[in-house]
Amino acid sequence: MGPSNSGKSTLAHAIARAQELEVVHLDQLHHLPHTDWTPRPADEFAALHDEQIMGSRWVIEGNYSGLLPQRLDQATGFILLDVPTTVSLYRYFRRCWSDRDRRGGLEGGRDRVKWDMIHHFTFATRANRERYRQMFGHIGLPKVQINSTRALAEFYRLNGLRR
Repeated sequence: MGPSNSGKSTLAHAIARAQELEVVHLDQLHHLPHTDWTPRPADEFAALHDEQIMGSRWVIEGNYSGLLPQRLDQATGFILLDVPTTVSLYRYFRRCWSDRDRRGGLEGGRDRVKWDMIHHFTFATRANRERYRQMFGHIGLPKVQINSTRALAEFYRLNGLRR
């Protein structure tokens, strides 16, 4: 879990490669493909989510904390990325201005700079970060909290992960 553009998808792919796991991107389950990030109906998203966590070997990246309890019941560990907002904003702009496909991107979608996303980064993300930190304290699984790009790079190095 972690704020938008904190590196969740890239880290999930690195872990999946190293451990031979399936990667599940919650944004791809939550949004309809070939749209401008149009959400699926909530019950359809929940069914897709629950189907994925019944698999035996997965790494899931994304938030959607309303479905977190059933995810944690099936998980063996938890990582919280909590990089600074400036890093997330920089990555957002880079993502939007790049024409390349990205890990975790919406099929048929294209990221573009939106004022509501900039507002989300600067205002809503602060409250979400605090909520994630509080949730993190109550999770009983083996867990790691990564608070900077330096700490994230060190996590990759210590665990033999490649981006």
